[in-house]
Amino acid sequence: MQKQFSTLFNTIVEDRRFASAHALVGKFATSTPSKPPAKEKQKDEGKFVELPGAEKGKVVVRFPPEASGYLHIGHAKAALLNQYYQQAFEGQLIMRFDDTNPAKENAHFEKVIKEDLAMLNIIPDRWTHSSDHFELLLQMCEKLLREGKAYVDDTDTETMRKEREERVESKNRSTPPETNLALWEEMKKGTEKGKQCCVRIKIDMQSNNGAMRDPTIYRCKPEEHVRTGMKYKVYPTYDFTCPIVDSIEGVTHALRTTEYHDRDDQYYFICDALGLRKPYIWSYARLNMTNTVMSKRKLTWFVDEGLVEGWDDPRFPTVRGVMRRGMTVEGLRQFIVAQGGSRSVVMMEWDKIWSFNKKVIDPIAPSIKALDSSRNQLPPS
Repeated sequence: MQKQFSTLFNTIVEDRRFASAHALVGKFATSTPSKPPAKEKQKDEGKFVELPGAEKGKVVVRFPPEASGYLHIGHAKAALLNQYYQQAFEGQLIMRFDDTNPAKENAHFEKVIKEDLAMLNIIPDRWTHSSDHFELLLQMCEKLLREGKAYVDDTDTETMRKEREERVESKNRSTPPETNLALWEEMKKGTEKGKQCCVRIKIDMQSNNGAMRDPTIYRCKPEEHVRTGMKYKVYPTYDFTCPIVDSIEGVTHALRTTEYHDRDDQYYFICDALGLRKPYIWSYARLNMTNTVMSKRKLTWFVDEGLVEGWDDPRFPTVRGVMRRGMTVEGLRQFIVAQGGSRSVVMMEWDKIWSFNKKVIDPIAPSIKALDSSRNQLPPS
């Protein structure tokens, strides 16, 4: 029957007497329906704000960790965020170790940080140190002292804190440059008098912003530095170093967490006072996890007190700690990328980060099923 129908169909198609019927059917013919476009797989990616003034190939960002501990997942967010913008704008990423405090720097931590960044597949274009610029920073400080834009202050720490809170000018604020430069030499030599002093930049003691009330820019710390030894007895503060080094290293966009917001005005003031190019500051929210200690100082206390196995303790929020607990590199990367560059401060639950890890593990994890042979799996016939 099927063969007969096939023969009849071929006859109708080939016979010219049915041409008019062919034409009529052709009017209503429809094209072969195409498959609906496959839905694009939605990416778990947060919002990354466009950087103002950013140009392809000209963006330079930096990640400046201090070599005083292991990287935690908050640091990982900062590093990956900088890497995102470097790649998006085909620019450069500088990894700069902030080694301005000789009491905290440790060569071991620097090595560990490099290993952690490599594990996160973060490859910078350049490695630098703040200490690479110590001579220049000294010159910048002396320039401010000579021009009367800074002064040496021997006020004790507690009194200085109180005066800043009450917006009272230091008794040394009007000291002439010659006297300040003489005291500066005492500081550089690390003498007893020098150790009692610090250098403060003149900004505005009446400012509503506490960071603008004559902040300290240099202090006397005659301690051995991991890279420069005992060559220097004075060291710049991070807030003085950052804008200067950012400018001279060619940084175009300085990404900082919102906790630095009050110090942005100070950053720009220092650039203006020294006649330096001003990088653009972009603030983003720091990573906050519920019921989690993220302070490096507090984490160090746990380690020093022997309350944990070490910096890679699986209870720690360090990169190595969460890895030891079972986190994958890709899971951690996806979680951080999902946060984006938003300024909104949100407390993240740990369930969230593990859900990203599950997405990575499930497709590749072996699935094994077993039956208990001691039991009858089928009902008796």
